[in-house]
Amino acid sequence: MTTAQTTGLDPAKIDAVLELFKAEGHTPVSPPILQPADVFLDLTGEDIRRRLFLTSGTDGAELCLRPDFTIPVCRHHLARAAAKLPAAYCYNGPVFRQRPDGLGEIPQLGAESLGRTDTAQADADLLALSVRALETFGLDDCSIRIGDETLFAAILEGLDLPAVWRRRLRDLFGETDRLADAIGRMAGGSASDDDSRDVRLGFLSALEGADPEAAHAVVEDLLSIAGISAVGGRTPGEIADRFLEQAALASGARGHDKAAETLNAYLALKSDGAAAPGVLREFSKEYGLGLDTPLAAFEQRLAALDAGGIDPARLGFAAEFGRRLDYYSGFVFEIHAASGTVEGPLVGGGRYDKLVTLLGAENDVPAIGFSMWLDRIAMSAKG
Repeated sequence: MTTAQTTGLDPAKIDAVLELFKAEGHTPVSPPILQPADVFLDLTGEDIRRRLFLTSGTDGAELCLRPDFTIPVCRHHLARAAAKLPAAYCYNGPVFRQRPDGLGEIPQLGAESLGRTDTAQADADLLALSVRALETFGLDDCSIRIGDETLFAAILEGLDLPAVWRRRLRDLFGETDRLADAIGRMAGGSASDDDSRDVRLGFLSALEGADPEAAHAVVEDLLSIAGISAVGGRTPGEIADRFLEQAALASGARGHDKAAETLNAYLALKSDGAAAPGVLREFSKEYGLGLDTPLAAFEQRLAALDAGGIDPARLGFAAEFGRRLDYYSGFVFEIHAASGTVEGPLVGGGRYDKLVTLLGAENDVPAIGFSMWLDRIAMSAKG
C-alpha cells in the first residue's frame, strides 16, 4: 500500500513535495526498514526505546523496524564510499513505533541536511522548506514553535552544579515533567511518589561511595542471580554504570536551591520570536549568566529566517521546549495545525550536530533535518 493510500492524501501533492525537496538539492533515499537495534537504544531516548518493534537476525543480532529516518539516513550517508559534504537527502516511507492504539506504522516525508557550516542559514532554510511543504498540502495557517538546547546547556555550565547533575538535567531537556521533578530533587524536594522508590533509594544509598569496581560486581551479580543478561539492549555493565550515576545523583540532591531557582525561571520564559532575544538578555543580566555566544547564534538564525520570508513574530519561543530524541543538540522546531484539532506536531525537526560522529564519522558534522507526519497532515487538510 502506498503512502497516499495509507493517509488518503492526494498522491500528486506528495509527489509535488518530493519535487520541492529535490529542487532544493535533496537526493531521495530509501534506507532499509530493518536497522540494528543497539544504535536506536543508545541514541534516541527513553520514549522511542520503549516503543521499538524488536526482532533478531539468524546470527542473533538484535534488530528493529526503523522508528525514525534521521539515523538511517545518516547511516546511509556514512556507508557511501564516495559520500562528500555537504550532502542533502529526502525520503518518503513508513516508520514504526508501538502505539496504544493503531498499527504503529506511521507514514513520513522528510529532509536532512549534513555538513553545512553556515548553520544559521541552514536552520532557516530547513524550517522554511518545511513551511513550503505544508503549504503544498494546502496548510498555510500553522503555528511554529521553536526552542534551543544550546541556551539551556550554556545556563547549566554557568551554574555551580556537580557534573553528574549537569549531564542528567541536559539529558532530560524536553521532557518537561521529568525535568521539573529532577530540579525539585536537586533543590532538596521530594520526587514523584513511586511504590518502588524507597527500595531503589536504599539500594542507591548502599552503592553511594562504593568502589566502582565493587559496585559493578554487585550489580552484575544481582542481575546474574535474577537470570537477566540484558535490559532494553543494555549490558549488565551499562546497567551498573546507570546505577552508579543514580547513586551520585541521590547523594547530591540537596543544597542547590539557587541553581534550581535559576533553571525554573529560565524554563518559564515564553515570547514570540521577535521579542525572544530581549527577554533572554534580560534574564541573562538578572541572573548573572554569560549567554552572549548562544544568543548571538539565536539572533543570526532569526535574521536568516526574516530574510527568507518567515517573520520572527510569527514564531513562538518557549525556553522549556525540546524534542524528545537524545540526538538533538541545538535549535529545534515543531509546526502544529492552527485549528488545534490534531494532536501532535505536523512537522518536527532540529539540529543534531553530534549524531553523525556518534555513528562513525571521523569529525563532527553539523546537521539539521525535519520529518512530516503525513497521517496528521491528512487529518488537518480534511479539517
